[in-house]
Amino acid sequence: MNFLDYTIIIIYLIGFIFLGFFFKKNESSKDYFLGGNSLGWFPLSLSTMATQLSAISFISAPAFVGLKLGGGLKWLTFEMAVPIAMLFIMLVVIPPLFRSGIVSIYEYAERRFDYSTRMILSIVFQINRALSTGVMVYTIAFILQAVLNLDFGITILIISIITIIYSWQGGMKAVVWGDAIQMIILFIGLIVCLIYGWSNLSEIGGNISFAAERLQVIDWNWGLGEGEEYGLFPMIIGGFFLYASYYGCDQTQAQRLLSARDEGTIRKLLLANGLLRFPVVLIYCIMGLVIGALVAKSPEFLNAIKSVTQEHFPVEFAKSGVKADLMMPVFILNYLPHGMIGLLMIGIMSAAMSSLSSTINSLSAVSVEDILKRQGIVNDENYIQYSKYMVVFWGIICIGAAFLFGGSNSPVIEIINAIGSVFYGPVLATFVLAIFSKKISATGMKIGIIFSVLVNLLFSKTMQNIFGFDPGISVFWIWLNFTGFFMAVAVAYLVSFITPAIEKDEAILDRPTFSVADFFCKESYMLVGFFIFIIVLCVFLPGLLL
Repeated sequence: MNFLDYTIIIIYLIGFIFLGFFFKKNESSKDYFLGGNSLGWFPLSLSTMATQLSAISFISAPAFVGLKLGGGLKWLTFEMAVPIAMLFIMLVVIPPLFRSGIVSIYEYAERRFDYSTRMILSIVFQINRALSTGVMVYTIAFILQAVLNLDFGITILIISIITIIYSWQGGMKAVVWGDAIQMIILFIGLIVCLIYGWSNLSEIGGNISFAAERLQVIDWNWGLGEGEEYGLFPMIIGGFFLYASYYGCDQTQAQRLLSARDEGTIRKLLLANGLLRFPVVLIYCIMGLVIGALVAKSPEFLNAIKSVTQEHFPVEFAKSGVKADLMMPVFILNYLPHGMIGLLMIGIMSAAMSSLSSTINSLSAVSVEDILKRQGIVNDENYIQYSKYMVVFWGIICIGAAFLFGGSNSPVIEIINAIGSVFYGPVLATFVLAIFSKKISATGMKIGIIFSVLVNLLFSKTMQNIFGFDPGISVFWIWLNFTGFFMAVAVAYLVSFITPAIEKDEAILDRPTFSVADFFCKESYMLVGFFIFIIVLCVFLPGLLL
């Protein structure tokens, strides 16, 4: 990198400090955590995608497709269930949550069940999200250190402190518009890398071809048994429950939906997310194929990756000789002109800052709403003050998680991902039963959550590796979202026969009412049609690329 690249990065960081200052006027909880319910579908949809498509995706998705052992276009199967999950959230989950006027979605669980149910969901979210975000920031900082020779501690502090400042000043408006800007930068970076990657691959000469084993998208396995992963059926079924829970029942994403102007805006942003995520990830994957082919045909490129791997990641070097996640940063430094290098580096930083800003804002919201306000510590007069305190507090916690837990190698990341898949199903079950069932008791729901989580832990391959437990059954982790949901529902009903539910005021729950027209709206046709299109495209995509 040269002076031009560093200048671009500095201008970007200063710009985001001013972004927070621009949106600093916040007078209430609705302003600070929900943007005053004034946000439109376009920035919200970009913000939603930016939070999910993090820096790990920018680096790891292309590396998985193009370079990682056993990788390839099967990464696309993660996107198959997104359209139908968006439709489910649009019609079933969000309407009652939005109409209830809540800030923390876990308040809805208290209204239907009790405070302890709310706290179980809230605490699980806070711990899991803080740790996973800390590890993500650490991973990005360490990769930037390996490639740019920047101290990773300083990199973590720069990314985190700038993000804390604009999140602290501007609240949800600054977070959403910051995410929208970062998503645009990230997308431009993808296009730039794809163009330069194709150009360099063409200059090498010969026919441009991709390894056949990396072109397989559809695998017809059921995800049961050793080596049975990324199959069509587990990715659609388990993926539906994963995305329905993540986008509808996780505060990080649901807070964006609650920030919308009205339900029409929510429909538009969910429709946009359901339609636009796949094209963006498809560009990730095509870019990964192109740059992976460049690695295969360019010994200099491969040796550069090996050199950085050997110096900074000796464990990965001993295993395979290369750390696949270095493919994109090494490509950016070695194959892009100055100026573009700076742009792509802020693209990586943007993705990390987007995830971090969303996390600390959402963690602050649930801390203030679920604990401080509920305990009488926060009132209307000091709400904004304590909200800003909590933004700084959770920012520091995420920084601490990056330093303390990020350096424990890949098992930490695997543990966090495993815990996420263990909890998503039961969390979704809690909200679905809260919305639709009058018979479930608070005791039944809590026992259902705990039981399904414990069973999921037993069948989580990561947990088995940690504790040395082997039940003799290998289940692909995405199924845990499915099994967790149905076990929680079944146990909740069984226990509720013994401990009947206490009658609740139906007015505060605002249960949704459906008509046939709700399920046959234009959004339904578009999302279901796009879901079918994705499946068909993935079946024929290998033939198109051969």
